[in-house]
Amino acid sequence: MTKTIVIYESKYGSTKQYAEWISSALSCEIKERKAFHASDFQNYDTIIYGGGLYAGGVSGISLLTKNFSLIQEKNVILFTCGLADPKDEKNQAHIKACLSKVLTPKMQQSFHLFFFRGAIDYSKLTFIHKAMMAMLHRVMLKKDPSSLTDEDRQMLSTYGKKVTFLDRSSIQPLVGYVRSL
Repeated sequence: MTKTIVIYESKYGSTKQYAEWISSALSCEIKERKAFHASDFQNYDTIIYGGGLYAGGVSGISLLTKNFSLIQEKNVILFTCGLADPKDEKNQAHIKACLSKVLTPKMQQSFHLFFFRGAIDYSKLTFIHKAMMAMLHRVMLKKDPSSLTDEDRQMLSTYGKKVTFLDRSSIQPLVGYVRSL
């Protein structure tokens, strides 16, 4: 296996948890995004970057996009962590569409993507995130109940609460991929 590092940016802790699980499974280094410097890329063959999904964007992804020239010949794995169920193909398509707005076609070809489901604790959300979730909640309440997906109903039933979808076993495809390099 090549020299590997897991880098992550986590606002509420879910992405950090996945990063720690991945680092432990691969017995590799782990660094928070703010402690990692672009010049450090030269020390690694495999870069695993994890960021939370916020309004369609991946937190801290600029580390990869602004430094693509330093990593384009390396193995780059990008994982996202958000509330939407990544097993749903529509959710994956939405994430990929959002990523296509910030990743060039060459980056999209180079990066290997994995999607994980996080957690939410409404009591810990920032004002902006609380406002966004309240707006989403209002939109859901106005929908025809028969048009709601299972995920929509789940969101409505857990609104304002603490809920986790963290699943350690979901890292296995990423871990297996890295081990195969």
